[in-house]
Amino acid sequence: SIISPVYNEEKNLEILFEKLHVELDKITTSWEIIFVNDGSLDNSSKVLHKLSHKNSAVKIIEFTRNYGQTAALMAGFEYASGEIIITIDSDLQNDPKDIKLLVKKLNEGYDVVSGWRKNRKDNVLIRTFPSKLANILISKVAGVKLHDYGCTLKGYRSDVLKNIKLYGEMHRFIPLYVNNYPASKVTEIPISHYRRLHGKSKYGISRIFKVILDLTVVEFLSKYSQKPIYIFGAFGISSFFLSIIAFLLTLYFKFFGGKSFIQTPLPLLVVLFFLVGFQSILMGLISEMLTRTYYESQGKKIYVIKNLLNIKKDKK
Repeated sequence: SIISPVYNEEKNLEILFEKLHVELDKITTSWEIIFVNDGSLDNSSKVLHKLSHKNSAVKIIEFTRNYGQTAALMAGFEYASGEIIITIDSDLQNDPKDIKLLVKKLNEGYDVVSGWRKNRKDNVLIRTFPSKLANILISKVAGVKLHDYGCTLKGYRSDVLKNIKLYGEMHRFIPLYVNNYPASKVTEIPISHYRRLHGKSKYGISRIFKVILDLTVVEFLSKYSQKPIYIFGAFGISSFFLSIIAFLLTLYFKFFGGKSFIQTPLPLLVVLFFLVGFQSILMGLISEMLTRTYYESQGKKIYVIKNLLNIKKDKK
């Protein structure tokens, strides 16, 4: 099963389909391509309808509006029927010829094979540099060392995706979720990468801030979701010691600096800003957990489907 999120890619879709068709026929006789139209505002929907009528192996999921790449991939995972699932962008920057390399690695026993855009053809300042920073940060914090978490071209065994629930923009962290399972195997391989010919990139330098926040959530949920007292208790103890340090500094300035408590606001400001920032992050984590509980306890999805083509409505 090939899953490709689509957002305003009308000029790329037919070319991508033809390339995928050629490569998939070389690998297997049983394949499907699931395009997830994530609320495109151009003529992507018309092109996708045309492709679905042309070939019944082309399956279309259309959202009511733009929900983001994570939601698009989740919908694709839900409706995919293949034992091997490949995700690929629809912007033609990935080469469908690399799919056979992913499949080969998966057949060697790996559960996730991530593409590595070793010679990336993107704007260095806006995309490549922030991406490298994000990848270094994720690898350091999470302990799963991959060069290119953000690359959409990845291969999965379908069984490792069954219990994964993604929110926000957490699709890049799927290897981390899988790596937490016993006996799971995650690897990466170098792949080709090309400049975008048509359309406009949807990512920018702001992505690194989203990565930091998402990474914080992933780490919190993986380590403290069932024992939050550890992190909240640690926060309480840390705050207590900070208050002691601030008090000692205040005494120092009072007796050795010749300044009154009113003349030394710096310790108070340091503690204040630290507490406000930390409490804000903790509130965000709690909200994230409440959001997940809300969706999962009621069986709600993070997207609304408007239309399905070449997919049975009662499949899920």
